[in-house]
Amino acid sequence: MTDGEERLRALVRDCAWFMAVLAVVRDAGLPDAWVGAGALRDLVWGELSGVGFRPDEVRDIDVVYFDPADLSRARDDAATGRLAAVRPDLPWQARNQAAVHVWYAARFGGDPVPPLRSIAEAVATWPETATAVAVRLEPGGAIGVCAPLGLADLLGGVWRRNPARASLDVSRARLARHRPARRWPGIQVIPPG
Repeated sequence: MTDGEERLRALVRDCAWFMAVLAVVRDAGLPDAWVGAGALRDLVWGELSGVGFRPDEVRDIDVVYFDPADLSRARDDAATGRLAAVRPDLPWQARNQAAVHVWYAARFGGDPVPPLRSIAEAVATWPETATAVAVRLEPGGAIGVCAPLGLADLLGGVWRRNPARASLDVSRARLARHRPARRWPGIQVIPPG
């Protein structure tokens, strides 16, 4: 366990909204399910920048799970529906990371991607290094952390393109859409290039 992991766990643990989200995901019974990406970044950077975390501004709650037995879009829809049945007021988006290779090229362009073998391998491909982090509530109540690229950029407030999969065009569009330096004062943006 690293100091960074403990710092992240403390931020999550101190946020009743995020803990409730993690409890819903844990109790939904999805295989190897985690919450990460933007919602987690929003929490951490909101607190680190001093603007505070604003759950009402979370665009979607990225729930990732791993089920190689069913790669269908219907599986994702059913998983999202299961979460929404418990908390219909939240913007759930469940995605089976075992199925990314089925739809990725059609949605984002480029060459087909190989099948992913685990949640950690999937998280390591997410668009920015700071969002390539996921957490979950373990059965005993501990907070699990999946950070295959580390926590330095998330906890250090650095927006940086993860070249594993996001093209320069996709990265530039995401930077323009999210405007991190404006949204969270003090965030350092390393322009994609």
